[in-house]
Amino acid sequence: MTASTWLGVAVAGALGAVARYVLDGVIGTRTFGSFPFGTLSVNVSGSLVLGVVAGLALYHGLPSLPYSVLGDGFCGAYTTFSTMSLESVVLARQGERVGALVNVLSNALGGCAAAAAGLALAAR
Repeated sequence: MTASTWLGVAVAGALGAVARYVLDGVIGTRTFGSFPFGTLSVNVSGSLVLGVVAGLALYHGLPSLPYSVLGDGFCGAYTTFSTMSLESVVLARQGERVGALVNVLSNALGGCAAAAAGLALAAR
């Protein structure tokens, strides 16, 4: 991996982390209850973006540098499996087991559906 790849991934990762923080905060101030809609929105939208990036690489020859910067850097820092996991455990410990299950399933299924949609969009 070249220095430009490292730098690109680092900068895109910083931007992805900030974007996640901002979007999660904006959604959190506009929703009620304990369900983590912000994290769900981040994970599903990040899966869509990663699907598009992967599709551009697969179907249109997107070079490895932008793929790494956007996929590994931005999307890797933007999406968050660990936060989703912790929020699900917290919901379950608070007695909201259905909410915890809905959170896990909606992140997993929504993320897969969004990634598939991104691939399909990029295939056009």
